[in-house]
Amino acid sequence: MVTVFRSRLRPGIEDAYDVVATQMSCLVEQIDGFIDQKFYISPDGERVTVVRFRDIESHQAWAQHPEHQLAQRRGREEFYSWYDISVSQEMYSRNFENPEL
Repeated sequence: MVTVFRSRLRPGIEDAYDVVATQMSCLVEQIDGFIDQKFYISPDGERVTVVRFRDIESHQAWAQHPEHQLAQRRGREEFYSWYDISVSQEMYSRNFENPEL
């Protein structure tokens, strides 16, 4: 499962947001079935988080985690001016690593 979370923050809340985002980043890694996560900030300020899970059960465990639900509520009430979330089933995955580098 792949979750793509796109968002924009309200002005002036970056420090408080960073504390919660760091906490959630550490917490999600403890979910059985968590694979990896990546974060990006575009030049125009849009934030993108990509999180991968082994299966739907792993994803649901994260979605229903009580601390994550509190953070989600706080995000809606305090942090985000906008967000978009997409959850998809990963149909194919392949990795390559150059052994010469």
